[in-house]
Amino acid sequence: MTHFIALSDPVHADRAFVFPGQGTQSVGMGKDLYDEFPSARELFDRADEILGFKLSKVCFEGPEDELQQTRNTQPAIAVTTLALLKVATELSPQLGGRPAYVAGHSLGEYSALVAAGSLSFDDAIKLLRLRGELMQVSGDKNPGTMAAVLGLDVTDCEDVCREAGAEICIVNAPGQIVIGGKRDAVVRALDYAKARGAVKVIPLAVSGAFHSSLMKPAADGMVQPLALSPVSDPIMPVIANCTAVPIHDQTAVRNELVDQVFRPVQWSKTVDYLGAHGVETFIEFGPGRVLTGIIRRMLRKANCINVNDAKTVRVEL
Repeated sequence: MTHFIALSDPVHADRAFVFPGQGTQSVGMGKDLYDEFPSARELFDRADEILGFKLSKVCFEGPEDELQQTRNTQPAIAVTTLALLKVATELSPQLGGRPAYVAGHSLGEYSALVAAGSLSFDDAIKLLRLRGELMQVSGDKNPGTMAAVLGLDVTDCEDVCREAGAEICIVNAPGQIVIGGKRDAVVRALDYAKARGAVKVIPLAVSGAFHSSLMKPAADGMVQPLALSPVSDPIMPVIANCTAVPIHDQTAVRNELVDQVFRPVQWSKTVDYLGAHGVETFIEFGPGRVLTGIIRRMLRKANCINVNDAKTVRVEL
């Protein structure tokens, strides 16, 4: 498999690349890159060709409700993220060499795997379109919702979810947990969480309970496409969403991409792992700055850099 970018030796032992997931999208993302950089234009045009419609137009012009559809959001964030990575590595000699680790949040794991040479750009875009469609269908067939719970630890959230019939879906950071499940179960869980002392509970405007058992049909739908897609062993460790430990081979990659659809995203443990293994500089490629915001709160001494538009692609370390 041809690697997406020529990341080679030396390995920077204190550096990680991280890639965001759903919720970071906004109309207009990537337009400045497309206008200014031929390599970004090539990726957006290629994504349009792969998908058979103008995803670039949805990114640049909306309408917002079309961009927010999960089947569009997932490939849209990925192509924007990978265009930022591509341009940044071309313009910034300081990014020469490989990071010690890559990690992505939910759909961002696909971007991480492209950066690690495990998936091709084309296959990642195809798989994310399918993943988004399957998750959207699962959300329609098994209606559910999600909510953020702030100020409770994982143990308390687990107890709350068990009592209410909900599930933990994402552990972003200590005291920042997203729960999900059927709507009535989540409503009960939020009441129980407030009674336990949650600082704040925030219902989320989502089309399903992602990373919960309600997404199992979507995960099952990914098994065969992933089995048939070319997948290589990553050329650098990828920290898995489900386990927060490195995966190194193609079988583990395929298993992870099925499991992460319906199992919790362990982002807090991912950040802990990276910090404990000597990572001091985190570079987030993608729209927004969600992941570096979490990392700064968890690792006070971390050097966090955002690459999220045409102004920030010239990275200074």
